Amino acid sequence: MRQQGQAGWKIPDLSGEDWSSSQKSPPDVYEKLGTPQGLWTGGEMANPVPSACCVVLAVVVVVYAQRHSQQDSHTQYERVGADVTMKCGSMDWDAAVTWTANGTDIDESHLNGSYLILKNVDLSQSGQYSCYEGSSWHLKYQTYLKVGTPPKEPVLMCRSNNYPKGFYCSWHLPTPTYIPNTFNISVIHGTKDMVCEKDAVPKNRCHIRYLQLFSTVKYKVTLTVTNALGKNFTTLTFDEFAIVKPDPPESVVAKPVPNNPRRLEVSWQNPSSWPDPESFPLKFFLRYRPLILDQWQHVELSDGTSHTITDAYAGKEYIIQVAAKDNDIGTWSDWSVAVHATPWTEEPKHLTTEAQITETTSASTSSFMAPPTTKICDKGAVVGSGAVAVCWTAGLVVAAYSVLFI
Repeated sequence: MRQQGQAGWKIPDLSGEDWSSSQKSPPDVYEKLGTPQGLWTGGEMANPVPSACCVVLAVVVVVYAQRHSQQDSHTQYERVGADVTMKCGSMDWDAAVTWTANGTDIDESHLNGSYLILKNVDLSQSGQYSCYEGSSWHLKYQTYLKVGTPPKEPVLMCRSNNYPKGFYCSWHLPTPTYIPNTFNISVIHGTKDMVCEKDAVPKNRCHIRYLQLFSTVKYKVTLTVTNALGKNFTTLTFDEFAIVKPDPPESVVAKPVPNNPRRLEVSWQNPSSWPDPESFPLKFFLRYRPLILDQWQHVELSDGTSHTITDAYAGKEYIIQVAAKDNDIGTWSDWSVAVHATPWTEEPKHLTTEAQITETTSASTSSFMAPPTTKICDKGAVVGSGAVAVCWTAGLVVAAYSVLFI
């Protein structure tokens, strides 16, 4: 609801003006209409029949006012950069009006009489615009302005990932338009129109079922995109075999080979979307490289779902991927999810030679030898120079013996 403006509020009457936006209380309005206030205040009503008539009259007035206030409401689309002119419903050019954008008053400098002029609009100016009659603040016109762009040529792709069941087409716009778009796709096989069944998810995709296998007649697919500001289209023409492209192989696993430092065993499964690999077998393309290098090595395999890499660098981590393709037609799939593996490496062995064991034992024994408890030279027992010489000789022998065990 708008706040009371400079012109104030006009108390409505039965002429059709909108009293629903008035800040006057219902008793004030009904006082003007001659309606007893007891209908609103709960006061005592002397005559219930006239009171019931007043209730009906009040309902009629409310409904009329609501419908009257909602007239001339619609959506208006404009291009980015355009100059936009909005007319205030059926109001005259020189009528006194007020405009708002998303409930905020618009400066009078943007008005030309009762017309609203917006120059070089951008995306930020999208929103709800309302026009009110000047003195009564009666809503006369309302529109939701949506600023956007016409669509550019759409991007269309058709592919068969479940050959020979059929194919699907998907599409998108190269740039957004910021307003709603409608897509229409038509498929013609020779001279026959075909139904492209749209998917619930994603919404920009539909499926075609093959009605004639191994057909040499070309398909023509046309996609048209339309919005309120313009339209565009694109067309693809192709042979059935040209769009066959499987999904990537699944469940890729790489493991080291025991006791083989240069080998890795790689295995995978056919894509689950490929319906009949026995009748329509796939061939595979394997690529691998160590993480320390940027150059891939490649191996093409005509059958089977496993391969042993025999030239891996010992101890280096590898990254491995696999692609698939029908044996005879179509193109290669995208690469599978990358897996990592490192070839087998021999665990380091501890040295346990006989010399090391002897040396370790001797060192342990000498370090725990108890010192001698008997004195070799007792001062009280040594007499004369000869005894002193014997004592020195014995001391040297003990010192030399100790050095050998250190």
